[in-house]
Amino acid sequence: MEVEEQEMRKSRKISSSSSSSALINNLDDGCLMHIFSFLSPIPDRYNTALVCHRWCYLACHPRLWLRVDRSMKDFSEPGVFPNLEEAVSAARPGDTILIAAGGSHLASNIQIKKPLCLIGGGELPDETTLVCLRGSDSALEFLSTCKLSNLTVKAELGCCLLHRSGRLIIDECILQCESNPLDYLSCPIVSTAGSGIFPSNLKSDRDSVSVSHTRIEGGAKAVLTSGGLALQRVRDQNLM
Repeated sequence: MEVEEQEMRKSRKISSSSSSSALINNLDDGCLMHIFSFLSPIPDRYNTALVCHRWCYLACHPRLWLRVDRSMKDFSEPGVFPNLEEAVSAARPGDTILIAAGGSHLASNIQIKKPLCLIGGGELPDETTLVCLRGSDSALEFLSTCKLSNLTVKAELGCCLLHRSGRLIIDECILQCESNPLDYLSCPIVSTAGSGIFPSNLKSDRDSVSVSHTRIEGGAKAVLTSGGLALQRVRDQNLM
């Protein structure tokens, strides 16, 4: 008797889940894509793409995010770019750019003047690396609110990230300034917010840099501020 009841409960759960799945699949593509847009790109939207072919197509649609993938041979596919600079140039405010894991992506003095989210496509941040070569001031220069997640950024000389204005959020990343005799000239994060270097229309009353679950290596100091921005609530348990 107990075995029969257990089997009945299992069958009810299966039928309930299958009916729920059937209901959501009755929605048209535009409605489903709108729902997917509310999911965090990593891991929720990424996992959504694994459900079925249709969900994969919708979850990876360029309307939801752009992709940087050097391994692609045919870049006629919309939303796919060979390098980060082209993806940033083509992106619209609020877009998410997914940078493919594997190998290194060159990033030198790339200015970001619109709200964007840059995310590494690997399971860990060291699987997606942005490299800033010697002779460049920074890998990325931010003049708008942006978020970086699941990325490794390396700088041979200079800084990894140059913050000019806006709110910069750095989460689960690795920032590395390589050791060299001119190490005192290197800083993983440099902020000039509030320094008056840029026109007032590029400034924001909410300029800030937020760093969490991030490993910082090398350089004269982890964060260098030369404007009106001050360090607050600093904990060094994640810094190296």
